[in-house]
Amino acid sequence: MRNANEKRNNDNFIMLPTVDFCFKELMKNPKVRKGFIAALLRKDPSLIRKTTLIPTELRKESEDDKLGILDVLIEMADGTKMNMEMQVAYFEYWINRVLYYISKVYSGQIKTGDSYDTLKPYIHVSILDFIHFPHDTKCCRKIAFCDTENGKQYTDLMEIYILELKKLPAEDQNEAGIIRWMRFLGGKSRKEFEDMAKKDEYIEEAYNELKRLSLDEQKRMEYELRQKAVRDYNTQIKSAEKRGIETGRHEALKQVVGHMLDDGKSENEISGLIGCGLDEVIRLAEEWRKENNIIS
Repeated sequence: MRNANEKRNNDNFIMLPTVDFCFKELMKNPKVRKGFIAALLRKDPSLIRKTTLIPTELRKESEDDKLGILDVLIEMADGTKMNMEMQVAYFEYWINRVLYYISKVYSGQIKTGDSYDTLKPYIHVSILDFIHFPHDTKCCRKIAFCDTENGKQYTDLMEIYILELKKLPAEDQNEAGIIRWMRFLGGKSRKEFEDMAKKDEYIEEAYNELKRLSLDEQKRMEYELRQKAVRDYNTQIKSAEKRGIETGRHEALKQVVGHMLDDGKSENEISGLIGCGLDEVIRLAEEWRKENNIIS
């Protein structure tokens, strides 16, 4: 066991924050939470008082969602709740699920008999390692309810922050705040983390936490299992998409073959015209005839 531990200590392994398991573990550190929240809200860290991590289970959007999403739910000293999610793979209906989850958390604050004035602000933070807004280069944005005529904010009771890691600009020596945190969260090597840790005491704490997590055998096992689960899920999705494309191609070719047969062309001629092997054309022709009750 000692040899195994020594080997792992020397293999230069470091967890990556883009794996949601690692991100959630990082946010268990109060100083890391304070630094990130202060940067996000553009406040001095000294103004961020106590933040409490609220336990969340591995959340599933439906019974068919075996992977689930690991999120971080925080309550701040003034009662404001903040939910954070790290999402690496492209998610087509991200807006829909964010709004769905916001409504659940916000409405869940109020109990039977409570007054509406007991409702506290709620902030949702999406940290995305894919392009969500493809028509601009803005990597960090705040979204709130506004008057569409004059742009005046209607309420601060609900806010959404979208951080797109793929849109980070070229590194600037003087960059700070949430951009610096985004660069850390999107880091891919120990050297990158080390360099960033020298510039900010809160990011230094996050890097130290990364090192502690990476040396913990149990945490590393959980991290690797989570990586595997995400990788397997993405492979299954790509495989299903590929099957769908292949099915679509097959159906389209079958219709082309059918129309050419109707025009009196032979299977040999069709093979030459559409660039498919004769055997494939014959199979497609047979399927088309059966579906259309045509006796050859």
